[in-house]
Amino acid sequence: MRCPFCGAQDTKVIDSRLSANSDQVRRRRRCETCEERFTTYETAELRMPRVIKSDGVREDFNAEKLRNGILRALEKRPVESEAVESAINRIQHHIRSTGERELPSSQLGEWVINELRDLDQVAYVRFASVYRSFEDVNAFREEIERLEQQPTSEMRKSQLSLLPANAARKKPSK
Repeated sequence: MRCPFCGAQDTKVIDSRLSANSDQVRRRRRCETCEERFTTYETAELRMPRVIKSDGVREDFNAEKLRNGILRALEKRPVESEAVESAINRIQHHIRSTGERELPSSQLGEWVINELRDLDQVAYVRFASVYRSFEDVNAFREEIERLEQQPTSEMRKSQLSLLPANAARKKPSK
């Protein structure tokens, strides 16, 4: 690692730790030449899959395009930026966890629409109107009625699970 102060190549790792969210390694280093200390962060470079558009065109996944689409749907809506970043991170996690080299844009769109449903219902309908190509007011009405029938994320979190948390781990008795 090159020293940012004097440019020397000879640096020594003093301390290594996982970052708070455990996706980076934080390293404290000391330059052997000028004795200055500095911090570096190491992350795994994961290759994101290519996105297959509806017309068959394949393109590299673009995180900025994802972010811009979500922000456009959320424009002038009272949603905290931390919640938006968390949603984007969950979508990117879904993308990486598929393990696929290519991903249909329809799957990506479904993950986005599910996140927007939990973030803000108006943003959800905005995005759905473009994503699902609403043709008339009836399409809006049907989507809003479907949205009203689904439980909110707060309601889903407060519901009791069908099985106790440890029931899945218990082995049947003989």
